[in-house]
Amino acid sequence: MSNVQHRQIVIIGGGPAGYTAAIYAARAMREPLLLSGFEPGGQLTITTDVENYPGFATAIQGPWLMEQMLEQAQNVGAQIETDYVTSVDFVRMPHEHRPFVIKTDSGLTILADAVIVATGAKAKWLDLPQEQRLRGFGLSACATCDGFFYRKKRVIVIGGGNSAIEEALYLSEIADQVTIVHRRDSFRAEKILQDRVFAKRNIKILWNRHPLDYLFDEDPRISLTGVRVQNKETHVLENLSADGVFIAIGHAPETHLFRGQIELKSNGYIAVEPGTSRTSQEGIFAAGDVADDIYRQAVTAAAMGCMAALDADRWLKQRATPDAKA
Repeated sequence: MSNVQHRQIVIIGGGPAGYTAAIYAARAMREPLLLSGFEPGGQLTITTDVENYPGFATAIQGPWLMEQMLEQAQNVGAQIETDYVTSVDFVRMPHEHRPFVIKTDSGLTILADAVIVATGAKAKWLDLPQEQRLRGFGLSACATCDGFFYRKKRVIVIGGGNSAIEEALYLSEIADQVTIVHRRDSFRAEKILQDRVFAKRNIKILWNRHPLDYLFDEDPRISLTGVRVQNKETHVLENLSADGVFIAIGHAPETHLFRGQIELKSNGYIAVEPGTSRTSQEGIFAAGDVADDIYRQAVTAAAMGCMAALDADRWLKQRATPDAKA
């Protein structure tokens, strides 16, 4: 590859949003380049059974679904590179037509007419021992993704903000028993959500508990069996049994590269014009969890990837023929 390349559309990020954007951009004959980074496929690559993605009657594996999207994008003409973006230059004056500049870890400089940002968001974890091994084996950060597997079972939700309360309420309609473990003596969540939790008979709350470690079994394969916590007031250690544990301490969008380049919301997510994928900078579009702080589902990310590719294609057409209608 040459050290300097020019592309009509560059896609940063390789999850459902990025791959779908690549498929649509390639079908629009834009010859897109997708830079997937060192973790192509996004969060679905660490998700085992996926039962809520349309089109599959039985559970599928997250990594397999990402492989299929990748192959489809390549088959229609998208170029996929596992290169990591180190810097971007998106800032330009209104009506200035110079290309955007993207630099990568391999030393590549890419001049892009339009850019789709699909870098996603990562759930915040506790960084406890065995956490990496237990993800997908009883440990999750998404109740709407994995709650279905805990019908009539016991689950623990760790956290005390809106995310934790919403997860607990969702799981209370599925599981027999939901236990919220919170390190403080009161929730930070909205009052209306707190009232709903307090009214639920199958939700138990343990205040002032600090998670120390996960409990698990390795026969015949590793599976989570609970959490060891410490009471912050009495310092007593407790082993809490559970079939599943949900970490709900928030998400962190992958937007550090774009600070000062495009407008971000107060929570760090990319701000887009409602009903579109357009950001504050003409020619820059955003799709998937990096711009979605509400749903954060694979299917909505894919839909936003489609929107971003169509928006980028229309914008490029308008730029080539200023008098054309959107």
